[in-house]
Amino acid sequence: MNHHTTTDSPYGPLTLVADADGALCGLYMAGQRHRPADQAFGPRDDTLPVFTETTEQLTAYFAGTLKQFTVGLALRGTPFQRSVWEQLTRIPYGETRTYGELAGALGSPGSSRAVGLAGGRNPVGIIVPCHRVVGSDGALTGYGGGLDRKRRLLDFEAGTALF
Repeated sequence: MNHHTTTDSPYGPLTLVADADGALCGLYMAGQRHRPADQAFGPRDDTLPVFTETTEQLTAYFAGTLKQFTVGLALRGTPFQRSVWEQLTRIPYGETRTYGELAGALGSPGSSRAVGLAGGRNPVGIIVPCHRVVGSDGALTGYGGGLDRKRRLLDFEAGTALF
């Protein structure tokens, strides 16, 4: 059974979800596309260690002192989705990659559209940084949390905007 809590962020409340083993399996923004129904989050439990750890790391990230998250994740998805999400975690803080570059890194250069779809289903936004993926021309395209949030995250990581 899942459990959840909420934590504040510069984007408003974030819903954190942990699985039965106490690993983080979800981080959702309000109004996020592909956000599961609240019932899927399970009962609220503010005492789980993974929630404390995640909140501390998010606080450090938004303060500009954390560049890479280390919280344990339990990502649920197809094998292809999980491989895309793994590639997303390899994009360094403050950098971007194109969907085509990710597809190439997966050994499937013609699958940039499928990479985009998998990124859109990322259950742990911010920590699995799908906001760091841009179109082939560098344009902002698709983000489950909205393009405004994507732009703000990229500007923040580039040091050109503060929260």
